[in-house]
Amino acid sequence: MNTIMERLHLSSKDEDGVPVKKPEDEDLKKLQEQYNKANQGHVFAFYDELDVKDKAALFSQLSAIDPDHINAITQKSLHPLKQPSANEIVNILKPLPESAVASIYDSKAEDIESWYSSGIDLVAEGKVAVVLMAGGQGTRLGSSEPKGCFNIGLPSSKSLFQIQAERVWKVQQLAEKKHGKKNIVIPWYIMTSGPTRSSTEKFFQEHNYFGLGIDNVVIFEQGVLPCISNEGKILLEKKAKVAVAPDGNGGIYQALLMSSVRTDMRKRGIEHVHAYCVDNCLVKVADPVFIGFAASKDVDIATKVVRKRSAKESVGLILLKNGKPDVVEYSEIDEATAEAKDPKQPDVLKFRAANIVNHYYSFRFLETIEEWAHQLPHHVARKKIPYVDTDNGETVKPEKPNGIKLEQFVFDVFPRLELEKFASLEVKREDEFSPLKNAKGTGEDDPDTSKKDILNQGTRWIESAGGTVISEEEIGATGVEVSPLISYGGEGLEFLKGKEIKAPAVLERE
Repeated sequence: MNTIMERLHLSSKDEDGVPVKKPEDEDLKKLQEQYNKANQGHVFAFYDELDVKDKAALFSQLSAIDPDHINAITQKSLHPLKQPSANEIVNILKPLPESAVASIYDSKAEDIESWYSSGIDLVAEGKVAVVLMAGGQGTRLGSSEPKGCFNIGLPSSKSLFQIQAERVWKVQQLAEKKHGKKNIVIPWYIMTSGPTRSSTEKFFQEHNYFGLGIDNVVIFEQGVLPCISNEGKILLEKKAKVAVAPDGNGGIYQALLMSSVRTDMRKRGIEHVHAYCVDNCLVKVADPVFIGFAASKDVDIATKVVRKRSAKESVGLILLKNGKPDVVEYSEIDEATAEAKDPKQPDVLKFRAANIVNHYYSFRFLETIEEWAHQLPHHVARKKIPYVDTDNGETVKPEKPNGIKLEQFVFDVFPRLELEKFASLEVKREDEFSPLKNAKGTGEDDPDTSKKDILNQGTRWIESAGGTVISEEEIGATGVEVSPLISYGGEGLEFLKGKEIKAPAVLERE
C-alpha cells in the first residue's frame, strides 16, 4: 500500500524518500507567536487542515522568513524619504568627471591595446570570473523557459546561453595562445531564480556545459521575498505556501553571500569579476578590455555604458548625484536636462551614459558584502498577484494590481563608493548592446533586432578583414553570423581576405 501511495505522491515522505515529520508543537507555537506579534498571523489560517507534508513545508517556508523584517522593508519602501522633484534634481546632477571615464570612441589605440593585453594576462593568471544574472523567464517572448534558452533565430539556431558560453571559451583560448598555457579557466557563475533554476541546470546538462566543464559552470539561485497585499499583509499563493517573487537583480549580493559562490571565488584566487544580464546577445563576456581598464584604475566597481539613442530614450543614466556615482531613471529628469548638450562636444548629449547593466567588481569589494548589503533599499513593483483568500480559502485572480513585489536594484550600491573607486567605460552600442525585451514583431529590442545586430556585426568584421558579403536582398537575407569559436571581437579573420560570403550564412570554423 505504501508503495502505491508513494507512486501517487500521497505518502508523507520528501523527495529523498525520508519520512516527513510534523513540526514540534513547541516550535510551531513560537513561530505562530512571532507572526502574530507582527500582525501576520493569517498565514496560519489553513494550517490545521493541512496534511503532514504540507504542514512541514509551510512551517519550513515561514521559518525562513522574518516577518518583522518584511514589515520594516515594506513600510520603508512604501514610504521612502522625500525625493527631489525633477526641477530640483537638476542642481545635484553632473556627468561623471573625466578622471572616472573613458570612451572607446576617442581612447588612444595603444590604451585600448594595453587594457586588452593586461586583461588577457589576468585571465591567464586565473584571476577573472564571470557572474551571469539569468533569473528571468521568456514570458514576454512567448516562452516559459529561462530567457537564456531562447533562440533568437540565428542561422546556427544558437541560444543566448550558447553564444555567451562560446565567448567565455574563446577568451580562455586567446589567453592560452598568448601565454602558451593549457587549461586556463574562467569560472562562470550563473544566478537563476526559483522558476528558472531547474530548467537552466537541465539545459546545461543536455548541452554538456558547452564544453566549459561541469566544475567551472556554477549555477546558483537568488533569493525571494514574500508578496505583500496593498494592506501590508503577506499573501498566500496556496493554503500551504506563501506567494514569493525573486528579489530583483540587486539580490545578486545576498545570493553571492548565501551561496557557495564567493567562497569558491576565494578558493580559486579570483580578483576581478564581470557581471552582466543574460538578455544582451552582443555582450562581450569576460571582456579583456573592460577587465584591464578597471584593473588599471584600481577601482572597486566599473560599468559599461552606451550613448543614448536620443534625449527621449527611456533608459537609466550613470552620473554623479550629490557627488556620488549613481543611476538616475529617465522619468526623474526634466526635458531640458535630458536634451542638454555637452559643452565640449555640442553634437552629443551632456547626460548620455546609458546604463546597460554590465559591471565590473573587484573581489576585495565583494568581500565586504556583509557590511552594506542589508542597507540597500527595496523598491516597489505594483502587480496583479493571485492569492488565497484567508477568509474562505478560495483562490482569487485579481483584475487590477492588488499588491506589491519588493525588489532591489544592482546599482543601488554605487553611491556607497567614493568617486575614485568607480569608473565608467563608454562602448559602441552596435558592438556591445542589443537587449532582448519584447516579443517577435515588436520592432524594438525583440528577437529580430537581436538577430539583425549579430548578423550586421559579423558583416562588419568580415569586411574589415578584407572579405565581401553578398546579400540575397530579394529574400531579405542579409548579414553573416560569425561564431565566437572563430572570433571574439573581430580578430583572427585574416583568412577571409579576398573571399566572398553569400548571406545569410554562419561561419563556425576556419
